[in-house]
Amino acid sequence: MKKSLFFMMLLIFSIALCACSGDTKKDGQATDNQSQGQTADSDSVSYGGEIVVGISQDLDSLDPHKAVAAGTKEVLYNIFEGLIKVDKDGNFVPAVAASYEITDGGLKYNFKLRENVKFHNGKVVTADDVIYSLKRAAGMLETSDPEVAIVSAFSIISEINKTDDGVQVVLTEPNTELIGFFTSSIIPCDYDNQAKAPVGTGPFKFVSFEPLVSFKMEKNTDYYGNQAYLDKVTFKITSGGDSAFMELLAGSIDIFPYLTNEQAAQLQGKMDVLDGSMNLVQALFLNNAVKPFDDVRVRQAVCYALDRNEIINVTAGGRGDAIGTNMFPSFAKYYDASLVNNYNTNLDKAKELLKEAGYEQGFTFTIKIPSNYDFHVKTGQVIVSQLAKVGIKAEIQLVDWGTWLSDVYKGRQHDATIIGLDSQMAPSDVLRFYPTESGKNFMNYSNAQFDEVFAKAKAAVDENEKATLYKQCEKILTEDAAAAYIQSPAQLVAVNPKLGGYTFYPIYVQDMSTVYFKK
Repeated sequence: MKKSLFFMMLLIFSIALCACSGDTKKDGQATDNQSQGQTADSDSVSYGGEIVVGISQDLDSLDPHKAVAAGTKEVLYNIFEGLIKVDKDGNFVPAVAASYEITDGGLKYNFKLRENVKFHNGKVVTADDVIYSLKRAAGMLETSDPEVAIVSAFSIISEINKTDDGVQVVLTEPNTELIGFFTSSIIPCDYDNQAKAPVGTGPFKFVSFEPLVSFKMEKNTDYYGNQAYLDKVTFKITSGGDSAFMELLAGSIDIFPYLTNEQAAQLQGKMDVLDGSMNLVQALFLNNAVKPFDDVRVRQAVCYALDRNEIINVTAGGRGDAIGTNMFPSFAKYYDASLVNNYNTNLDKAKELLKEAGYEQGFTFTIKIPSNYDFHVKTGQVIVSQLAKVGIKAEIQLVDWGTWLSDVYKGRQHDATIIGLDSQMAPSDVLRFYPTESGKNFMNYSNAQFDEVFAKAKAAVDENEKATLYKQCEKILTEDAAAAYIQSPAQLVAVNPKLGGYTFYPIYVQDMSTVYFKK
């Protein structure tokens, strides 16, 4: 799989820069190329046209502060922006903000607002809009909406104040990771119809949404940065990978970002197949609060029974990185590669642990998998056959995406599930699912030592100390077998050969502003 060493080094540098200096400055205006990441030769591109992009799940909310699913956020990325955004190389670059400065050892974040940025309804962005948006995302409004997916990292914000040229965010404790969360969407303070007609500042603006059918958007001609090349983009919601694949073959979909290895092979010569990384943690996530997974020996037995290399070979033709904990390799400074070897396939060890736990004859459990993700379904099928070798009978139950969100993610009504977890560009966000009191802890994992070390890691200002503590968190999760970690998956994307500019990011997005028709 293609690696971006450049991204890794820039990520390390940008985070270290914030941590090692008392006053960290990001000087100057972002250039248009920084804002958009466009590098296309103007002689090779055409402006205009429209395309159809296939996506595998319905959008759970058009309001960016209420959206939970990564599959929703990858679409809304085109409509909304935060004070900063992440470019293709992993840099934090100004967006609605023109520049930012971190002072007082990480206690204050100062944002200078870009002049004359307009929302899609024509209103110019003001400090009041920024303060409203951040307070809404932090749950700091007097009448906070219970449906807003609160950014838990913002819980340490004590004040958000206007300044002469922008806003200042004051924290209750130093935090050098928080900059990555200021990608949180800036929305108008006097507009209350985001759920039906979303209004942001991004390079595209909303046209229409039909649940289970499509999300349509058009070029924002008032965008402050580089104009999008395309005039219109339709995200077509498909019932699954097989349906999307047939439409790819028929030519009714131009881009589809979730190919299986078999589909990619069949498309050779018909579509361009691009190979990047999803930057997700894929795992067999176990409900630690239900039998038999409340016994660490059983969870460890499951880990020993799995052959991650076989899973990667079957699902992605060997593309992908085997992982041993809830961290992916792109977070190079924080990623402990040695943990990959903790559970090398050992069927005898798995059987021994099952016997010790009182399950010598094995047991039966159900894996709930969202039916719209063929990649996870295929992974589950391989896992079922692997676990059978040690006497464990796993049964797959396919559920629609809405049911998965309500029953598995929110309701925690499951034995196990297979999914990919995304994150913001902050190590604490990768591990946010595991603190005992976390509302995102759908695995019901609980370990007082983990909670203590995680809190220390988030609060650490020294970068080396922070990295050491996060690796300690990862080790705890691995030794506890909090989940059976599998891989950071490759992302195989089918692109119409007439198109160029498709860009991979270190976060889970589908940026259509860089896509163009070739001349």
